[in-house]
Amino acid sequence: MIKLKNQAYNAAKEVIEKAKLKKGQILVVGCSTSEVLGETIGTNSSPEAAEYVFEGIKKATDEYGIFIAAQCCEHLNRAIITERDAVPFAEAVNVVPQPKAGGSFATATYKALKNPVALEEIKADAGLDIGATLIGMHLKRVAVPLRLENNKIGNATLTAARVRPKFIGGERARYNEELL
Repeated sequence: MIKLKNQAYNAAKEVIEKAKLKKGQILVVGCSTSEVLGETIGTNSSPEAAEYVFEGIKKATDEYGIFIAAQCCEHLNRAIITERDAVPFAEAVNVVPQPKAGGSFATATYKALKNPVALEEIKADAGLDIGATLIGMHLKRVAVPLRLENNKIGNATLTAARVRPKFIGGERARYNEELL
């Protein structure tokens, strides 16, 4: 299980660096512990594996001052669990995730955060999808894929993305290279 924590740390750190996240920005994470353990998504939820994966990701986000937002499973309509400080004006919903209703990763996140809040949606600055959990609905527009060297946690395949502002103005427009 320590290997899972290290893999999660390395993947989260790589996403943060490649996405050029700044202090206070949000990384949304969807995680199927079933997939991490080599099973089909939704069939073998593991609170223990979730805690190790969470600890690795949280270590990386804390180092950079980034907020983590955990996506719940489909049984909670892919709600989000994050720190209240990340979204001070967002409208909360009343739910506490459980391993079979929200998922083990969201449950671990809820238990570990200082002031957790549940939201129906969020617009995050980057995302890490562990095991095909479909986090795209929680990213700002425009999502840009990130290719990761650290592309597995356990048996789960990782998909990652960053976001950039929309381009407007057509062919004569010029763009700020730092926002690309």
